[in-house]
Formats: sequence, structure tokens, C-alpha cells
Amino acid sequence: MPKMKTHKGAQKRFKVNGAGMVMMPKGGKSHFRRRRSQRVKQQLDKMSPVSTANVKRLLKRVIPYGT
Repeated sequence: MPKMKTHKGAQKRFKVNGAGMVMMPKGGKSHFRRRRSQRVKQQLDKMSPVSTANVKRLLKRVIPYGT
């Protein structure tokens, strides 16, 4: 059976950390940053975990090797 291909768009958007959790970057960082406080902008730079089980199952299919 051939190897599964990684979906390159999902590979760029989602990362799997050492504990196996699927992490994604927070949204709302591209524009209108001037009106936000420095603390809020720093919080937006962090990754957040993907919460629902359905999304995790889908990501295991599109990122089969956890790159």
C-alpha cells in the first residue's frame, strides 16, 4: 500500500507538539493591530490547541505523519 500524502495546506497551518496535541495559530493577526494592546498582540502570536475530536480526526488524515 502506498504512503499517504500530507496535505500541504494543513501542514503549514497546523503543528503537532511533543505531547501529540494538534496546535494552530490564532487568527486576527494580519491587520488592525495598531489599536490592540501589546499584551493582546503577544497573546495572538501563541499557538492554541485544536479542541474538537472531529477536527483532530480530520487532521490525522491530512497530516498522517505529524510534521
